[in-house]
Amino acid sequence: MAEPMKIRATLKGDVAEVKCLMNHVMETGLRKDAKTGTAVPAHHITNVTCTVGGRQVMDAQWGGGISKNPYLAIRVKGAKAGDKVVVTWIDNKGDSNTAEASVG
Repeated sequence: MAEPMKIRATLKGDVAEVKCLMNHVMETGLRKDAKTGTAVPAHHITNVTCTVGGRQVMDAQWGGGISKNPYLAIRVKGAKAGDKVVVTWIDNKGDSNTAEASVG
């Protein structure tokens, strides 16, 4: 089970600013364990999607080059107060996580 994400969505005019902190190890598969010398298996987020008010506004494909516990910030035009914001990620091991917030 993935750790919960922190998400916030604020409205300025008709632009929503969505900020999300995702808890994930983001292992590239290139690092070696200091004690055993064996490679640490790759474990990273591969896909991130964001919807605002039921409309998909972002679909990103990520890889091992993203840092541990990634931070995502996007701006979306046409949002209204109270719109539901949903951010979802899926990783290369099949784990996933979703966070929801309301634009306020």
